[in-house]
Amino acid sequence: MFDKFANIFRIPDLRKRILFTLGLLAVYRIGGHIPIPGINSALFQQFIEQNRGTLLGFVDLFSGGQFRRMTIFALGIMPYITSSIILQLLTVLYEPLARLQKEGELGRKKITMYTRYLTLLLSTLQSMFIAIGLQKAGTFVTSPGPGFVLMTILTLTTGSVFIMWLGEQITERGVGNGMSLLIFANIIVGLPRGVADLVDKARNAAWGPLTPVLMVLLVVVMVAVVAFIVFVERSERRIPVQYAKRIIGRKMMGGQSTHLPLRVNSGGVMPVIFASSIVTIPQTVLYGLRDNRYFGSVIEALRWGEPLYTVLYAVGIIFFAYFYISIVFNPNEVADNMRKYGGFIPGIRPGKRTADHINEILTRMTLVGALYLIIISFIPEWMMVGIHLNHLFRPLGPFFEKLPNWILNGLNVNFYFGGTSLLIVVGVAMDTVNQIESQLIMRHYDGFTPKSGRIRGRRSW
Repeated sequence: MFDKFANIFRIPDLRKRILFTLGLLAVYRIGGHIPIPGINSALFQQFIEQNRGTLLGFVDLFSGGQFRRMTIFALGIMPYITSSIILQLLTVLYEPLARLQKEGELGRKKITMYTRYLTLLLSTLQSMFIAIGLQKAGTFVTSPGPGFVLMTILTLTTGSVFIMWLGEQITERGVGNGMSLLIFANIIVGLPRGVADLVDKARNAAWGPLTPVLMVLLVVVMVAVVAFIVFVERSERRIPVQYAKRIIGRKMMGGQSTHLPLRVNSGGVMPVIFASSIVTIPQTVLYGLRDNRYFGSVIEALRWGEPLYTVLYAVGIIFFAYFYISIVFNPNEVADNMRKYGGFIPGIRPGKRTADHINEILTRMTLVGALYLIIISFIPEWMMVGIHLNHLFRPLGPFFEKLPNWILNGLNVNFYFGGTSLLIVVGVAMDTVNQIESQLIMRHYDGFTPKSGRIRGRRSW
């Protein structure tokens, strides 16, 4: 294994790419510790800690804690992600953008340019609302006034655009997807704090006599969850496709058998992100009415661990899983392309019947993928805060009072890898390793997996 890692630095081009990527990630982390002027950071961090289950906590997760410290990179990568999602949706709804997407490299460059402009616009609007909100709060701003608003807008917008540039440079001249690696760096930075918190709980026996048993169980569950994510993310349903033989000029073309791969989790982490955003919006919008006797109960019911939040979150993941896959995958288009090149699924007639067959398989697989996302999303949250079944309406609520406290209130673990972040961390790590491995194999070096590397000749006895 050490030889395989050493092979990375034996290739000059790959070594430069990795060092370039690490250098830009270091710049990104340094910028994450430079605060914007005029903010009382201690009070604002305390405010975010109290509202980590709301949309503010969700934004802070993707910024790697930079939002709570209100640094120059406080907006993080979210404006660029939002812009990319909006442009992706518009390519389905707006015909000129759909035609532009089919123009190849030139069309891709124009859509990238539109994404940059939209990122700049969203960053400006978000920074303006943040500056006005901080100023209205009163306690967070040391020197309120128009100067503070303009300085905050300029600083946060510039930081967001600079992050976008860093991500594009990593994608073009480094290793892996730049935007994904920036999110990965934001999330992984919480790992040392999580480990230190677990060590502290183990020393102080925070969970009573069962602390050693629960600690071992926690580690086992974490390893099992990561292994489960890797297994599902690599799983796919392969639909066999046969291509008919055709004579082109003097050559016989086609006739080979191949397959159409359909991933179990085709939507990736996007359904979880969409569902999290939608469920946490009411808490953020109605936060000022948390003491109201009508809206206060609604805000409480939408907190982490509450049954209503759990149901809405699960339904949202299922809905957005189907919604997102309907946007990114078109069975009719796949069936038409297959028919144009003489391909067919054995036992299925080409055309509409093929599209219906693919759509039927995709529908079942999307449900399995959505259930997988629900399980992965809820395991960390239940470990942190539990599931408050005792808060259900009578007569169900008192029935669950006898359940163990670790089920109702969790293990009180500062678990820095929630469902969304855990999926992103594992997915980005797998993609980056695959890219490095492909670079090694392309240069006739052994990769990381046992079956990769040079093609060995037949042994002679």
